[in-house]
Amino acid sequence: MTQRPSTPLLDTVNVPADMKRLRHEDLRQLADELRTEMIDVVSTTGGHLGAGLGVIELTVALHYVFDTPGDRLIWDVGHQAYPHKILTGRRDRIRSLRQGGGLSGFTKRTESEYDPFGAAHSSTSISAAIGFAVANKLKGQPGKAIAVIGDGSMSAGMAYEAMNNAAQAGNRLVVILNDNDMSIAPPVGALSAYLSRLFSSRQFLELREAIKQVSRKVLPPPLKKAAAQADEYARGLMQGGGTLFEELGFYYVGPIDGHNLEHLLPVLENVRDAAEGPILIHVVTQKGKGYAPAEAAADKYHGVQKFDVVSGTQHKATPGAPQYQNVFGDALIAEGKRDPSIVAITAAMPTGTGVDRFNKVFPDRTFDVGIAEQHAVTFAAGLAAQGMRPFCAIYSTFLQRAYDQVVHDVAIQNLPVRFGIDRAGLVGADGCTHAGAFDVAYLATLPNFVVMAASDENELANMVHTMALYDDGPIAVRYPRGEGTGVAIQAEPTRLEIGKGRIVREGKTVAILSLGTRLQEAEKAAEELESKGLSTTIADMRFAKPLDHDLIRKLAATHEVVLTIEEGAAGGFGAHVLTWLSDEGLTDAGLKVRTLRLPDFFQDHDNPVKQYAEAGLDAPAIVATVLEALRHNSVGVVTGARA
Repeated sequence: MTQRPSTPLLDTVNVPADMKRLRHEDLRQLADELRTEMIDVVSTTGGHLGAGLGVIELTVALHYVFDTPGDRLIWDVGHQAYPHKILTGRRDRIRSLRQGGGLSGFTKRTESEYDPFGAAHSSTSISAAIGFAVANKLKGQPGKAIAVIGDGSMSAGMAYEAMNNAAQAGNRLVVILNDNDMSIAPPVGALSAYLSRLFSSRQFLELREAIKQVSRKVLPPPLKKAAAQADEYARGLMQGGGTLFEELGFYYVGPIDGHNLEHLLPVLENVRDAAEGPILIHVVTQKGKGYAPAEAAADKYHGVQKFDVVSGTQHKATPGAPQYQNVFGDALIAEGKRDPSIVAITAAMPTGTGVDRFNKVFPDRTFDVGIAEQHAVTFAAGLAAQGMRPFCAIYSTFLQRAYDQVVHDVAIQNLPVRFGIDRAGLVGADGCTHAGAFDVAYLATLPNFVVMAASDENELANMVHTMALYDDGPIAVRYPRGEGTGVAIQAEPTRLEIGKGRIVREGKTVAILSLGTRLQEAEKAAEELESKGLSTTIADMRFAKPLDHDLIRKLAATHEVVLTIEEGAAGGFGAHVLTWLSDEGLTDAGLKVRTLRLPDFFQDHDNPVKQYAEAGLDAPAIVATVLEALRHNSVGVVTGARA
C-alpha cells in the first residue's frame, strides 16, 4: 500500500472551528498540505481535480474568516468542493468519494451541515444564497450567505437574474467570482491587492457612506448623480473592472490573486465586517494550481481517472467498444459532409457530447454557447426556422433546464430541431444529479415530437442519419454514457421508418418490448426464460413516440405476457404503451402487462451495473417479473417497477 503524504497541520483540523486557533502565517502550510491531500485522494478515486486545486487557498481563507456553518457557504456546481469536504469533518471518508455508499462528488445537504445547498448543475449559487440571506434577514437572525461561482457559470442567464435581485439581501450576501478560465481581468499584482484591501476596508466604506449621506441631504439631484458616477468611475479606473456588477447593485472588489493568502485574508475580513452590500469579490485563480501535470494539461485535469501522482499518468481502462458520444459525433460528421445545412450546437459540453469531433471538421458550423441551455434550444429553433438543420446535443439532465424553450420555441412551432440527448439513463459515479431519467417522459408527452432511443451504436448511427433527413418537426435520440456493445457499424447508415420497431427474437408466450440499451439484458433474460420453457419474443421498439401500434397490437394478440423495459422514469415509454393498450381495449381479455422503469426515488452514485440491479432493470429482474405475471391469476393489468 502506498504511504500517504505527511500532513501534520491538516491532521489537527477536523472542522473549520479548529482553524480559528491558527495564525495567518500558518495557513500557507495548511493550504499546501490540503493540496497534497487532495491530489493523493483523487489519484485513488478519480473525479474532478483541476477545479478543486484552483480553490485550495480560497477554501482555507473562507472557512478561516467566516463562521461556517452558521455563515452559509454555497459552492456553485459543487465539483470544486473536495477541499471543502476535507476541512468539514469528512476527511475520514474522503477516499470513498463517488463510490457506492460513499461521499458524493458534489455538495449534498444530507451529507453534512456544511453543505447548505446541493449543487451539481451550474449557476444556482447566487439565487440560493439570496434565499438564505433574505431568510436570515426576515427572521432577524445573524449569518451571511457566501456564493462561490466560477466564471464559466456566469455564461448562464440565471446568474444575472439572481444578481439583478440581490440588493434586497444587503450586506448579508457575498458573491465570490472565481475567475479561472475566461481571464476577464487584467493581471493582478501588489497594486491591485492594495486597492482591493483599501476599497473593502471599513474606513473607506464608512467614508464613502458618509459622503453619500451628505450628498443626499445637501447636493441637488444633478450633482448627486455626478458624485455617484465619479465614485464609480474612479474605482473602475483603479481596479480595472466591475462596472457591470456595480450596475446590478453590487459593491465590487477586485481583482485579487486567489492563491495569495496575504491578499485574500484582509479583503475577506473587511467584507465580513462591512455594512455595505451586497459585495462581489473578483478572485483570479488557476485551475489545476500546484500540480504540474494538471497545469500543463489543456483541460487542467478537470475530470480524471485514477492516476499516478508522480507522473500524472491516468490509469485509463483498456479500450473496448467506442463511446456512444463518439459514435454520435462521427455519425454527425458523415451527415455534415453530405449536407452543408447541418450545424451542431452544444452547451459547454463539446467533448461529452461528441460535438468536439464535428468541430474539428466543421469549425464554422459548430457552436458552443456555454452554460446556456435555454439559449442553445431557441438558437437552434431560429436556425431551423431559417432553413438550417441544427443538431442540439445536450445531456438529458441539462436539457431539463431548457424545457420551456423545447415546448414553446420548438414543439409548438413544429420546428425541425434535432436533439442528441446524451447521458440517457443512469450514469454511475455522478449519481442522481446527472442521471438522464426523465427525458422520455418530458418529451414524448409533447405534440409534434419524435422520440427515439438507440439500443446499440449501429442503431445510433442509423438514428442520426434518420434525424438528418427528417424535416417534419422536432426529433430526438437518446443514448447512454459509456461504451457501446461492440457491434459493427454499417458503412452506409439506414434511414429508419418513423414509428417502426424491429423484432430481434421470435417467440410465443412472452413479449419483451425494449426501448434503448436494456435490449442486451432482455436478450439474457430471454435465454433464461427459454430454459424454463417460456418462448420469448424481443422487440427493439426504437421509438417511444410515435409508437409502433401495429407491432404492439400483434404482440399483444399472440402472447400471454407483454413486458416493457426502459432506462427512464415513470410516465415514459411503458406508460404510453399501457395507455394505448387500454384505449384499444387490448387489456380487456386478461392480457398480462408489466412495465419496468426506474424506481420512484433518486438513486445515489454507484457502479452502473449495481444501479440497474437496484432499479430492477437487469436480466434477473425481467425473469422474476415475467414469472410473477404468469403466476398472477386475476384478470387485469398490474404495473410497477421493482423496488
